[in-house]
Amino acid sequence: MTARQPAEWARHKATWTAFPSHPELWEDDLAPAQAEVAALVRAVAKHERVELLVANAAAEAQARSMLAGADVGFHHYGFGDIWLRDTGPLFMTSPAGQAAAGFRFNGWGGKYTLAGDDGVAAYVAGQAGVPLARHGWVLEGGAIDVDGSGLAVTTEQCLLNPNRNPRMDQAEIESHLRRDLGIDEILWLGEGLEGDHTDGHVDNLARFVGPRKLALPAPTTDDPNRAVLVDAHDRARDFGLEVVLIPSVGRYERDGELVPASHMNFYICNGLVVVPTYGVASDAAAVAAIRACFPGRETIGLRADFILTGGGSFHCITQQQPEA
Repeated sequence: MTARQPAEWARHKATWTAFPSHPELWEDDLAPAQAEVAALVRAVAKHERVELLVANAAAEAQARSMLAGADVGFHHYGFGDIWLRDTGPLFMTSPAGQAAAGFRFNGWGGKYTLAGDDGVAAYVAGQAGVPLARHGWVLEGGAIDVDGSGLAVTTEQCLLNPNRNPRMDQAEIESHLRRDLGIDEILWLGEGLEGDHTDGHVDNLARFVGPRKLALPAPTTDDPNRAVLVDAHDRARDFGLEVVLIPSVGRYERDGELVPASHMNFYICNGLVVVPTYGVASDAAAVAAIRACFPGRETIGLRADFILTGGGSFHCITQQQPEA
């Protein structure tokens, strides 16, 4: 059997994440974003080890004070920003043991190129003691989601975007996913959420909650993503997948600008699922719907308003390391 990325609900050895610390990136949202990240880390650390990247000594001191007593390891590394789902390695398993895949990172199509981000995958794999295979094409972890059986879901908007791999067509990308990640089947969705600066990462739109079982948002009447969601539902059902409906946040604006808030950016760890909430009407129903997908796991909602100002949420800032 080839090495492949297990489903996120498979047993973890640890969760890797990072602590926000750059005031020039977060501005007035830095302190509340730190508080939201700390709340996530404390919740996950009750169930599994958390390995936390800190960019400098001041950030480490701040993180240690906010996480005193939690099962957290601190790793001093000068990363650009906290989105480890995209900059970190994709951990895989095989009968031969653990492996990790590292891909070229170009700042989400050249939009946000920050010093240190292109070295995160190698650093994390080294700290984890897992051999890293380097691949020369652009892929962010948030662009795909897998069910552990060789099935992946992605979006055309992201993986076929010329700002990622302009010389690769769909067939070549599928071939690379098979070769590098052990993926056998790929469901191609169309567009991602409006306002998503990642060019439609699928982890804000569609998530596997079981083998061949895909969760998708149920659009609201005034949902700015209604057409995108209807198309995604049609494609998933035509592909033969079981579809589970999760309440959509619907229209969410900050300072008059549409923001891609989504409950789909939840993170699954050992014994726990953490769902991002935003103080909106759909919060409780979304947590309940996701809880129903994971019987036997605790499911909680935590606020992610200020992490969202950076462009993502809980899944975007975490990377699971499976048990061997």
